[in-house]
Amino acid sequence: MKLVLIGCPGAGKGTQAKILSEKFDIAHISTGDLLREQVAGGTPLGLKLKEIMASGGLVSDDIVEGLLEERIKKDDCKNGYILDGYPRNVSQAEGLSKIVGELDSVVVIDVPDDAIIERMSGRRSCGSCGAMYHTKYNPPKEEGVCDKCGAKLVLRADDNPETVKHRLDVYHEQTAPVIGFYEKQGIVYKADGSQAIEKVTEELTSYLEKI
Repeated sequence: MKLVLIGCPGAGKGTQAKILSEKFDIAHISTGDLLREQVAGGTPLGLKLKEIMASGGLVSDDIVEGLLEERIKKDDCKNGYILDGYPRNVSQAEGLSKIVGELDSVVVIDVPDDAIIERMSGRRSCGSCGAMYHTKYNPPKEEGVCDKCGAKLVLRADDNPETVKHRLDVYHEQTAPVIGFYEKQGIVYKADGSQAIEKVTEELTSYLEKI
């Protein structure tokens, strides 16, 4: 089973990718993780990537495709894999086709923008122990204070409403054409990502068991 999982920031694609990976015994591949592994390992490529990332530059498609090509040769990919958040643009989608051939499905976790903004801008994290909360869905016992260690809770820069809106704009600009690219192949399935995590998993499992 060869799958691509697409969703805007905060849609829950990473969460679903991990669950589906275990459920269907297929590898969960995040290109972000592949890049971070190279940097952490201090490889020659990792040192180059560290420089690119530190300067705010974009890692070339060639580098990502090369890492991906090596990754899918590993034993845990023999039964299949799920690509989490890649490809992000049509150029990457075309490059991916050359590496993996035909995909079984492209699953889009669909969540309205206003729900994403509420979901992400309500997140709060503890600056001391890293515990995560949400002002609406998982509030701390005392507002602004961590239940676990008593430290102050903060709104991360990534979760600032203006930042979230910008990330959504980038997603729609770059990724909407990717969905269109795969829709022409008739392999796109859109799941309602505004449901509870368990319900999304249930919907995706029911769909994937049929392909």
